[in-house]
Amino acid sequence: MQTENRFFDDLAKLLNGAAGTLAGMGREAEASARERMRDWIGGLDFVSRDEFEAVKAMAAAARDEADALRARLDKLDGAQTAAGVGATDQPS
Repeated sequence: MQTENRFFDDLAKLLNGAAGTLAGMGREAEASARERMRDWIGGLDFVSRDEFEAVKAMAAAARDEADALRARLDKLDGAQTAAGVGATDQPS
């Protein structure tokens, strides 16, 4: 037959309450640490993902334009060479 022991019941309640309190403190500490890191990182000179993607697209467009201009210049140089005008005949 099981006897009721108030000491063990109180001890179990105390430990259960302490575990809940410790878990809550852990969650609160984690949230506080995340907020501090977010504030610290926000103060640094990092760019956002949107800004990075915009500059990346601008660089790709500039690269494409430079390639098109290079091809156009090569075509003009080829036409100039075919016309018999050498590099020494060009004004500086």
